[in-house]
Amino acid sequence: MKIAFQGVPGAYSELAARGLFGVRGKTVPCDAFEDVFNTVDKGRADRGVIPVENSLAGSIHQNYDLLEAHKLHIVGETFLRVEHALLASGSTRFEDIREVRSHPQALAQCSHFFAKNKRIKPVVWFDTAGAARSIAEEKPRGVAALASEYAGKLYGLKAVRTGVQNEKNNFTRFLAISRKPLSLASQKGTRKTSVVFGAQNVPGALARILGVFASRGIDLSKIESRPDPSTPFEYRFYLDFSGGTGDAKVKQALRDLHGLTKNFRVLGSYPAARLDFARSAKRH
Repeated sequence: MKIAFQGVPGAYSELAARGLFGVRGKTVPCDAFEDVFNTVDKGRADRGVIPVENSLAGSIHQNYDLLEAHKLHIVGETFLRVEHALLASGSTRFEDIREVRSHPQALAQCSHFFAKNKRIKPVVWFDTAGAARSIAEEKPRGVAALASEYAGKLYGLKAVRTGVQNEKNNFTRFLAISRKPLSLASQKGTRKTSVVFGAQNVPGALARILGVFASRGIDLSKIESRPDPSTPFEYRFYLDFSGGTGDAKVKQALRDLHGLTKNFRVLGSYPAARLDFARSAKRH
């Protein structure tokens, strides 16, 4: 099985892919998130793994937009604890570091570190593991990278500092996408379903939509609004809720939603992941 992810080897997305599919999966690096979708869409990979939200930095809006733009299906999810390490080459000491390269989200997640160490300038890089690889290849003096300890080991860098993120409980949620949805027969265990739709522009429209879930005791785990590109200042809504499309009460809710929404679509029904506070990115 080939699994596409954004970044270079050692990226957190690759760690998430290995967590979802294990050693049987061959990972396929992609330059951008849209490339991940296109790679799966065109059959160059069987699955894609994309981050959609971080417990500190919030949602990754681009990937929500791409989920609707492409006719792919969500077939899995996982949560990965993100632990950033300060990685440097050779004999570089912490006192020598004047610049740190990393992805903008990683830099934002370590803002307290930069506020405390004002001599160190954060430098935006396209990817955490890409920043680590650049340090290994260039060996620049006084420059380090923020990435996982796994990326450091992969590129022969040493961890000058570990756990430099603002909060210990820093998790990113990743989704697995596929050209085909999971079959109803495979819907065993705890399930989650994701949908997207537009709401009618009338008073109480969203309240009636949410009431479909409340009246049946269906738990909503996320609601996200995004601008509708086809209609200025109107919005599309993404919902995640407990249960699979094979469940009787979910079937009833979906049937009612079709009459209350515009351009309704089920993005996927898949096994719900548990948030494991003991799991660490450094263990891979």
